[in-house]
Amino acid sequence: MNCPSIRPPAAPGGADAEMRDLLLAAIPALRAFAYSLTYNLDRSDDLVQDTLVRAWTKAESFQRGTNLTAWLFTILRNLFYSEQRKRKREVEDAEGVHAGRLTSLPEQEIRVEMREFQTALDTLPLSQREALVLVGAQSFTYEEAAAICGVAVGTMKSRVSRARGRLIETLGMTGTDDIGADALTRAAAGSAP
Repeated sequence: MNCPSIRPPAAPGGADAEMRDLLLAAIPALRAFAYSLTYNLDRSDDLVQDTLVRAWTKAESFQRGTNLTAWLFTILRNLFYSEQRKRKREVEDAEGVHAGRLTSLPEQEIRVEMREFQTALDTLPLSQREALVLVGAQSFTYEEAAAICGVAVGTMKSRVSRARGRLIETLGMTGTDDIGADALTRAAAGSAP
């Protein structure tokens, strides 16, 4: 009796070795962005995996020569908000009880400063935090970040400006000159590297 040979499914249109390599290269940036949205490693890894699967299966809709990372961030962001709508019944950690169990005492001054920065970042509304991470930490242009979030460029600039202002105020700074050597902190607050 002849058994038919089992073949793996063909790659979707647009999915090829080059696309695979580009997707793999984008994983660190995707993980950082996903974590900035979820603050949960498992959820962020799931989001990245779902994003990569979606990108692979919809590779034909990616326009070669454009910004792949921005396209992937848009997919990830849309998946995150879809998941948020589904999770409306979950209990939020408004009191910080769960987050408090995840903290550890800092061993160096930079860790203290980074923890303070992270706490201040956590107080920002999601739209402002998202804008700040895209423009400050991920180095997207305002135009690219606006396209990822589906808002006008002016709205993105406003969100970043408000977020930077709130961070400076929350951290008790007089301006970006008070910021230490950490590149992420400087980028988020808008000072030059």
